[in-house]
Formats: sequence, C-alpha cells, structure tokens
Amino acid sequence: MRYVIAFFFPWLSLFLQGKIISGFVCFILQLTLIGWIPAFIWAVTALDRMYNDRRTDKIIAQMKKS
Repeated sequence: MRYVIAFFFPWLSLFLQGKIISGFVCFILQLTLIGWIPAFIWAVTALDRMYNDRRTDKIIAQMKKS
C-alpha cells in the first residue's frame, strides 16, 4: 500500500515516514511534470531504506538475544 501512495503522492509517502522537510521539497518537485519522476524515485528509495533499516534492526535484536 505504501508503494501505491509513493507512486501517486510521493510527498505524502515521505510525510508518513516522518520526513517533513523532505516531503515539502518532494511536493514542490511533484508540482512540475518533469519533477514528478524524481519525486517518485525519491519516495520509493526512501521506502526501501526504511524497510531495510527495519530488517537490519530485527536481525541485530535477534543476534543480541543469542
């Protein structure tokens, strides 16, 4: 669902991740047709980074338990 939001509303995707300033910059990019593509790519890479960080934190927590 977050990827759908990132596709149609890249700025909202960044807001939902807690990146307010990045969301505003992304919103300004999205206002132009040419800037929409980099805004979408930015939102998707930010989502991937968030999921990777969660996965890494989970692995580290499991290693600490062992």
